[in-house]
Order: sequence, then structure tokens, then C-alpha cells
Amino acid sequence: MKIQYRTYNLKTCWLLLVVLFLSFPQTVLADVKLHTIFSDHMVIQRETVIPIWGWADANEIITIETSWGASAQVITDTDGTWRADLETPEAGGPYKITVFSKNRIEINDVLSGDVWLCTGQSNMDFDMSKFIGDSREPQYQPLVEYIRNEVATANDDWIRHIEVPQSTSLYDKKTDFEDSWRAVNPDQIGKITATGYFFAKELRKHVNIPIGLLECSWGGTRVQPWISEATYLEDENMVDYFEASRQKSKVNIEKMEAEDYVDTAYQNKMKVWEANGKKGRAPRPTINPKNDMQLPATLHNSMISSIVPYKIKGAIWYQGESNALFMTDDYEYYLTAMINSWRTEWNQGDFPFYYAQLAGCERANDEADKGWASVNNQLRRTLKVPNTGMAVLYDIGEAKDIHPHNKMDAGKRLALWALQNDYNIKVDAVSGPLYESMTVKGKKVEVAFNEVGSGLMVGHKNLLDATVEVKEPLKWFEIKGADGRWKSAKAKIKSNNTIEVWGKGVKHPTAVRYAWSGYPEGANLYNKEGLPAAVFSTEK
Repeated sequence: MKIQYRTYNLKTCWLLLVVLFLSFPQTVLADVKLHTIFSDHMVIQRETVIPIWGWADANEIITIETSWGASAQVITDTDGTWRADLETPEAGGPYKITVFSKNRIEINDVLSGDVWLCTGQSNMDFDMSKFIGDSREPQYQPLVEYIRNEVATANDDWIRHIEVPQSTSLYDKKTDFEDSWRAVNPDQIGKITATGYFFAKELRKHVNIPIGLLECSWGGTRVQPWISEATYLEDENMVDYFEASRQKSKVNIEKMEAEDYVDTAYQNKMKVWEANGKKGRAPRPTINPKNDMQLPATLHNSMISSIVPYKIKGAIWYQGESNALFMTDDYEYYLTAMINSWRTEWNQGDFPFYYAQLAGCERANDEADKGWASVNNQLRRTLKVPNTGMAVLYDIGEAKDIHPHNKMDAGKRLALWALQNDYNIKVDAVSGPLYESMTVKGKKVEVAFNEVGSGLMVGHKNLLDATVEVKEPLKWFEIKGADGRWKSAKAKIKSNNTIEVWGKGVKHPTAVRYAWSGYPEGANLYNKEGLPAAVFSTEK
């Protein structure tokens, strides 16, 4: 039998090699990869067990070693994901974490401390650089000067910050993001959340441990996008809203992505705007639901999902402005659902969750004005959720600026809750007076408060100065009679924890409310520790 031989030239051999190379799954060549948060200068939660995770080949052995002595070894799942758990040391550092398999990754300058999630809308989102421009009203310029000096001189390497970039995802959950850790110094502080920074600065005055700020916020957002799809679907009071929103989105996406789509609504608005001399802000094109930051679960999918289950100490939340005119009466319910669902996702029990009542700001109309107050009252009512706390801020707002400069007191007041509850540090008072109960006594109503410290007082707060006691009548109280109408009321302090409220012509009072406005200028009920009473209504 004649044997035939086939010969190949060099060009053909190279072609065969390329074909063979491409025929193997690309994951065979994949290096081990870490989630972005596990990078140089990071802060890990101290004295606990933390998860560390990433991606690699399927069924690959991943080894993690640390300079403090903890180590772990895991095998990746069939989809290439992996997670290991590490015991962390007491507060301090710097430490090093090494992860290796086919390749080697070193994470340097790691600090062990407390990590606080900083989340909400613009008053959490705005970084320090946003507050160094001149104030809109000259009386607040001293606050600008304070922040300018802070940006120029602050230097604390034990406060670190990383931020999840703002993005939306209507359907899919994101698992990673791009950013890097930064520290407090003149070169980097400008990009750090101002509210979060002053919260951390106050903590650092009392505790000698590193503080990590994990920011996940977006200006102008409502509470609804921050809640997970699973939470909506499991809640009979929210599922209809969610499903109606998704159905509407589906229809609009199909319409907007059709080849013959014309944005007629936008075109009509432009014609009106141009006819009116182009006054005011120009209309914007209709948003594709895929890019709409306000739709339910979109920010949870794109931002919150990308950081769970990174170990945290707790969370601070500053949001509610965008709900003053959207599903306002349901705000307490949605916020409560969000807090509970986040705690379930993180699987850390009832971790601390502290938030702010909204700072005072003049609103455009009566509906917005009363909606602002309603959100503040519902924030107060959310204190029924275990291990929550609230900072009251209406007295440090600015009439002409929805982003008041006094983030110094905002951070301090949030920190009071953490200092007392989480660091066992005695503070004079953790909060201003909180409404507790009311008793109708003839034509008058007696209102009782808790969190009164050493007693109630009429006070005045100026910029960063301590609150001082003043001799003037209580302001901003209203009373409701049997006719259902709210009327201005007079009030006086009766005891350390009670006040008396009455109104002209109101013979049968049924309810009382306080500071019921977007900008309750001059509201002056405080405790003697200088913290303002929370906005409240006695109506249920």
C-alpha cells in the first residue's frame, strides 16, 4: 500500500495553531480577578469575618493570604465566581492582602476599621468640592469659608472613601463597578461626600479607628429605585405599582426603539419653549426607561447590587426631597421596606441605619411645601424600625439653596447616634425632642416628648454656633379643631418634657403639628443640649 504524505508550509502551520487556540474556551486563560472594592487603600470591617470575592476559571483554586495572619482557600464555581471569608484584625494597619492562582494580586495599604454606607440623593451625593463656591445668600458665606479651609487643610489618612458610579439597570443586576479608594487630604478630599466626611470626622474625634465611607448615592432620586425587585414582588402593597411600572416601561421601550420613532412630546415642548422666548430651562428629550433613574429597582440593580455583601458597620441615609411630590403619603412605608430589605440582603442583622430629616428650604408652591413637611414627619415615624436614628436639620437649611452648606452640623448630628449606640460613648443628647404623645385637656392640648435631654427650651441657632436659649414665644405650632381646619396656635413649655398648645377659636382640638413647612424659619423648640425638636404631626 502506498502511503501518502501531506506537507504544510510555515504559513499554514501558523494558521492551524491560531485555529486550535481559538477553539479552546477563553476562560481557560482567565486570570483571577477581584471585585473593584478590594483594592489598594481599602478599609475592611474590623474584628469580624468579611467576604472577599471575584472571578476566575471554573473549578480553579484561589488562595488568599493576609499580613495579619488570616488565610483562606476556595475553588471557583462552574460559572467562574468565587467567594472566601476572612477573619479581620483589630483596628489599625496598614496591612496587605495577597490573592493568587494563575496570577498574583497584592492589595496594599489596607486599613481595618469601620465601614459606613453613605447613600441617598444629592445632599449625600454632593462632594466637598460642590460647597466651595460662594453661597446664594451672603449670610451663609462663613460656612463656605469654613469648607474652603477644610478642603485646603484636612489631612486624615484614616478616613477613606470609595464611590459607586451612578448608573441605571432596569432588568439586570450589576456585580462590579470602577473606582478607587481615596483618603482625606487636600488632593483628594474634594471628591468625598460632604455629609459623609463630616460624619466620619466627628467619629474620628472620639474613636481612634479608621473610618471607611462606601458611597452609593445619586442626586434627585426617589426612594423607589433603591428598593430591590424581589422586595416589590414579595410585598402585596407594592407589587401592583412595580408591575404597572414595568409594563409601561416595556411598551415605551418597544415604541422608542422602533426605527420610525419620533419624540413628538419633546418636539411639542420645544415649540412651546421657543415660542415663549426660550425662558427657563430647555426641555429634555423623553428618557428611555432603560436609562430612567426613577423607576423602581433600577438603582438597586445597578448600584446597591454591585456592593452587597461587602461588610459594613452601618448606613447613613439623606434622601426624601424627591418624594415631597411623588407618592408622598407612602414614603414611610417604602423607606421601611427598603431598610428591612437591605438588612436581609446584607445578612448582618439589624445593622445601624441613621438618616436625616430634610433641611429647611423654600418650596415653589403650597403642595411642595406641605409635601416636604410630610416627608419629614414620615421620616420621624420610621424611627419605629429597630436600630434607627434621625438627625433633625430644618434649622440649618438655606431658603434659596436645596443643598445647604452646613454639612458640618448634619454630620455631627448623625454621628451622635453612632457614638452612643455603636461606640458606647456618652453624649449629652443623641437627638432633639421627639413627639411621644398628646392629651386633650379642654381647649388645650398637652404634648409630651422624649429625647428632651435635661429639658425643653426655646432656642436660637446661628450658623456653626452652639444653640442659645432665648426669651421668646414658641413658634410654628398649629392646631386642628373639630372642623378639620389647621390654624396657627400658641404654645408654651409646661415642664421638662411637655408643652401646652391652644388656638383662638378652637374649642375642641383634635391634633397638633409643628414646623409644618419646607422652610419653617424661626421654629425654636429645642432641648437644653441645643438639638431641635423634630417636625411632627400628632395625626396618625
